[in-house]
Amino acid sequence: METPLKKWPMLSALVLLLAGCATGGSQQSAAHLSAAQCIDLAALRSNAPPTPERNRSELAALRKAGYDPSRWFDPYYPEDLQAAQRQVDRWFQAECQQAPPA
Repeated sequence: METPLKKWPMLSALVLLLAGCATGGSQQSAAHLSAAQCIDLAALRSNAPPTPERNRSELAALRKAGYDPSRWFDPYYPEDLQAAQRQVDRWFQAECQQAPPA
């Protein structure tokens, strides 16, 4: 039988984990997209020719939004990709309005 003292580290870790989930896990005021990602996404949205750099930048933004393209079988595709695209769109609208397309 465990003593109550042995349960405290596990309980405190669980409380901290749940507190992080309740607050969203990150600061809401922190920028999610870099200046380079803003420029690359603006260029792609204005039908500039895609380049490997722009594609990598877009993929990095999608990954940051929670999309994982490396799964062999993804039962939630394409919904998970579309959700990440919507999140990146929200970030782009909020953070990239001043970035001119390249």
